[in-house]
Amino acid sequence: MAEVVNEVIKVDSDDIELRVDLNDPNLYINRELSWLKFNERVLEEALDQSKPLLERAKFLAIFSSNLDEFFMIRVSGLWRQVAAGVMETPPDGMTPREQLLALHNNLEPLLKQHAECWRDDVLPKLKDADITLLKYSDLKRKQQKLMRRYFKENIFPVLTPLAFDPGHPFPRISNLSMNLAIIINDPVMGEQFARVKIPRRAFPRFLRIPDEADVDEYSALGLLTTESSCNFLLLEDLIINNLDLLFPGLEIIAAYPFRVTRDADLEIEEDEAADLLATIEENVKKKPLAGLVVRLEVHPDMPERVLQILIANLSSVPLQYAHISPVVYTAEKDTFLGMADLMGMTKADRPDLKNTPFVPATPVFLETEESIFSIIKRRDIVLYHPYDSFNVFLNFLDEAVRDEDVLAIKQTLYRVGPNAPVVDLLMSARERDKQVAVLVELKARFDEENNIGWARMLERAGVHVSYGLVGLKTHAKMCMVVRRERDGRIMRYVHMATGNYNAVTARLYTDLGYFTVNPDVTSDIADVFNLLTGYSRKTDYRELMVAPGRMREQLIEHIEREIERQKHYNDGYIVLKCNSLVDQKLIKSLYRASQAGVKIDLQIRGICCLRPGVPGVSDNITVTSIVGRFLEHSRIYYFHNGGDSELLMGSADLMPRNLDRRVETIFPVSDPFLKRMVYEQILKIHLNDNVKSRRLLPSGNYERLTPNGQPELNSQLWMIDHRGMWNGEE
Repeated sequence: MAEVVNEVIKVDSDDIELRVDLNDPNLYINRELSWLKFNERVLEEALDQSKPLLERAKFLAIFSSNLDEFFMIRVSGLWRQVAAGVMETPPDGMTPREQLLALHNNLEPLLKQHAECWRDDVLPKLKDADITLLKYSDLKRKQQKLMRRYFKENIFPVLTPLAFDPGHPFPRISNLSMNLAIIINDPVMGEQFARVKIPRRAFPRFLRIPDEADVDEYSALGLLTTESSCNFLLLEDLIINNLDLLFPGLEIIAAYPFRVTRDADLEIEEDEAADLLATIEENVKKKPLAGLVVRLEVHPDMPERVLQILIANLSSVPLQYAHISPVVYTAEKDTFLGMADLMGMTKADRPDLKNTPFVPATPVFLETEESIFSIIKRRDIVLYHPYDSFNVFLNFLDEAVRDEDVLAIKQTLYRVGPNAPVVDLLMSARERDKQVAVLVELKARFDEENNIGWARMLERAGVHVSYGLVGLKTHAKMCMVVRRERDGRIMRYVHMATGNYNAVTARLYTDLGYFTVNPDVTSDIADVFNLLTGYSRKTDYRELMVAPGRMREQLIEHIEREIERQKHYNDGYIVLKCNSLVDQKLIKSLYRASQAGVKIDLQIRGICCLRPGVPGVSDNITVTSIVGRFLEHSRIYYFHNGGDSELLMGSADLMPRNLDRRVETIFPVSDPFLKRMVYEQILKIHLNDNVKSRRLLPSGNYERLTPNGQPELNSQLWMIDHRGMWNGEE
């Protein structure tokens, strides 16, 4: 039977399929620990000395932002399980308590490394490059005078000091807010405690201040900031050094920054909500103050007595279980809390310290006066963002708005961001008396507020707005334009994608889009829209895989087909590129394929619960992960099928939530030329990356790949240099 040695499964070579239990927990990597390994790879980008300095600072911010979300959603979920006494375990067999302890033990060294990278490396080099994070005590006389004036006129009116004593209850601390715990000496009452919230929404966390020589000019204009200034001061530093104005006649003994993270997973009883939009809107309003406290971050100088005041008054279920896994995290010396805000400092106007910009490509055959509808009728089109311009899709939608022959537009919206040209175009289409139906996913986590606003605007414009199916998130990315052709026929033009219709993230995430008029595909898309806006129990589709129907089953059928090919022809080959691989049934199917001899290349950017390289189980499986300039977000699924290959793309990752609790679509690239180009010019290039790629080891750790005598290949830089090739252009 299987024997665990140093976290690697050892098996006898005889009768492997009979002897290995594919349910063995040792064959699976814990989901949460795997995510932590992903964030470790993000941190490695900040540590990379070859990267431009402000890009390194950006990855330090991303690391912290990722952790914030992880605590709000995943760690809070584990605490809820502990509080509820849940004993059910994931495939790896770890209980919620064991996971919390393991997360804490693995996180502490990463936090230390993150702090050291900032304090000892990036910050001094920024100073050498004339980008300075000043302390208030560093300011010269005129600068201090200007800052105090700015504080009086702008910040002071916004601040609300809240006392804590028998007559004043402890204030409610909102999620991710920056706060000051202030100790005051009152000549009558003695030592007192107060809290001041840092108004981060009203003011930037990193305040730009002019050089001492320029202060008079800015002071005369009543201004503080200058876009060209690279002198920064933390907002809380300014407030701490002017607290005497908030507490006149009292002695300010000390002020200590602290930060609270709460459970932010929005839970809606949809079947009990008479109005889903109003219900979610109400929950979003409550969310910053709701939820259990799952993390308390404090300044390293905070004394124990102040910390105990916070702990005692931020009472929640996790804090009652502090003996299991500490929830108090003390910042390293000479760093600051909430380092996700470091993103503000990276906006300094220093192109010499940033990545070289590039202009996304537009296929030459689209840079004509010819209608894009005529072009799509003639050929399918594949777009690979950010290397291809997202404007191609916006131009398609704009032409649909202006074309008198277009009768209807249907689209899904998951995350479109705060400024959404797609929404403006959809409202313009309705103003031109076209039928417009939009599925707005209100439960897109952390985008609920944006989506509520867009839903209300679309409704006011007369758009048919739907919110999807009860109990499911709609994650599919689809747009369909219905047009009457000159010969009177009705044609449907569809765009399907792996990523959101978001003009901002289209410059930051790698995602694929696909235009086609393939009648089987367009009929399937029409059926999915009917499912979302009306009533349908359809589960069988012509070309699409649709979740939560048969998607998992169909993917397993494709894997089983490769197993059969391997048995008879010894040519089984599978490539799966996606964000996460968690689903146990699919992992077991891949293990069976590996045992049969099928060669499997997995490129999983984030979470991977499959353990590769286990003799007799997964020794034919290689797992890599690319973390680089852009967030790898594409989903591409390739099955060799004896040379008659299938290449699929879509919105779904290989996780239970995608397959069971979301509406997802996976679609085929049916054009033979484009299928070959996506495989050869996109998929294979990424698989051969030896600069930004890491290989997953059987232990669950990752090792960075090196050229090892071969030419260096940074796949993302290659895509920039060769953008457009996948459409047959040099």
